Amino acid sequence: MYPAQGNGRMNQTQPNIIFIITDQQRYDTINALGFPYMDTPAVDRLVREGTVFTQCHVAGASCAPSRGALFTGYYPHTTGIFRNGSLWRRTWLESFAAAGYYTVNIGKMHTEPMDTPAGFHERYVVENKERSRKVPGVNQDFLDKWDVALGLRGYNRPSNRSYGVLPDFDQRLGAFEWPWEPELHSDNFVGDLALWWLRRKPINQPLFVQIGFPGPHPPYDPLEEETRAYMDRDLPILPVTQEEMDRQPPTIDALRKMHMEVEPDSAVHRPHASMEDRKRQRAYYLANQTMIDRKIDEILVQLEELGYLENAIVVFTSDHGDCLGDHGLNQKWNCYEQITRVPLVIWGPGRVPAGNSVDAMIQQQDIVSWLMEMAGVPVPETLESQSVGGAFNGGNFTGRDAVFCEQGKDRMMQADFMTMVRTADWKLVHFLNEDFGQLFDLGNDPHELNDLWDDPGAASIKREMIDRLFHWRMESQNHTSDWAEEAR
Repeated sequence: MYPAQGNGRMNQTQPNIIFIITDQQRYDTINALGFPYMDTPAVDRLVREGTVFTQCHVAGASCAPSRGALFTGYYPHTTGIFRNGSLWRRTWLESFAAAGYYTVNIGKMHTEPMDTPAGFHERYVVENKERSRKVPGVNQDFLDKWDVALGLRGYNRPSNRSYGVLPDFDQRLGAFEWPWEPELHSDNFVGDLALWWLRRKPINQPLFVQIGFPGPHPPYDPLEEETRAYMDRDLPILPVTQEEMDRQPPTIDALRKMHMEVEPDSAVHRPHASMEDRKRQRAYYLANQTMIDRKIDEILVQLEELGYLENAIVVFTSDHGDCLGDHGLNQKWNCYEQITRVPLVIWGPGRVPAGNSVDAMIQQQDIVSWLMEMAGVPVPETLESQSVGGAFNGGNFTGRDAVFCEQGKDRMMQADFMTMVRTADWKLVHFLNEDFGQLFDLGNDPHELNDLWDDPGAASIKREMIDRLFHWRMESQNHTSDWAEEAR
């Protein structure tokens, strides 16, 4: 499935790779990228000293499909990882381990089973902030490292049961103050776990460490003191109108109703919530990101003191975004820009130019083939990743002319299968076996408020975008046929 080459000996030219991934972080959450209401000095440093991709798009509209595409290098329809809970056990980390890297996961990966090796020598798993998950085939919860730490203090992870006792639970929209010791907050815990591992585990080979922060995924429950600055700021929040929601296809309306009925991750959803309640939700979400940024700063300082950054690549990104009430929706499971577009910053002196901003569209997994090239790892010919190396060598990097995103039916998203195709100017969202969909003219409607699916004047572009989508699926199946045969 992935080439098993390499003699396991350290190659001094191989860079250490520090791969930091947050959960459900929107693209508009980093100060240095033009969002001055944010406090993100650590990631701002990476932006100033590295290269940012302003049009990075994920391949999955929820956690596992997106992460599966990123850590395999193949689209969800290729791997079958197209909903949360899909079987997912192997990653390209196997190739890095075979090429001499020591591979470590600290925090969230979202594999299935949750503790499968996935190419890592060591895993310190911390999963969702609110939801417990079952051990496959066993009627008991999977206990991750955070569960154990909470349990030793006499706590269970916060949930609908604990937050639901608050008298204003329905108005909170998932925004709560962290109730216990600061060090037990999931993001502080993961950051401290990474610092502990780095201090105690000297290695004599190149290091690949994946640090997966559980936030700012809901519940939006930062430390209360972190929220005050954001509550005092004028935060940009996209208004929601009944007119917009009336024009949305039935699948989007069904998703909204599921958010209202199921209340996943303690996040009650009200499509017509007051601006006051929406601001609190947004402020707490952003405060959680600042908490994560503080831990990233501590990790970067520790890596520098230990010498890892002398020859290193740092990647910062997220698995998808969060609507936070925009479009009358909560969380993900849709293909609005708030979900599919994510931050991506790459830092690597001598390999990556400083202060570089790349506006060309890329698929998030396009960084995979480049990382393999930098690490001396064989790049599989079937990999559905187009190297971003051209963005670093001074050439005319054009990226992709279209990006794609997929999601299979699950408890929340009720369409049989959802697929997005996005160009620089247009976005089409296709729902399998339905005669409705979404079509947006991004040049004239950047906020995706005016759906042109049924507009006769847009019929030709709709046909063109559907044809592009179908051609991509056929091309993908042909390109990955050898991989699929080996995977069987």
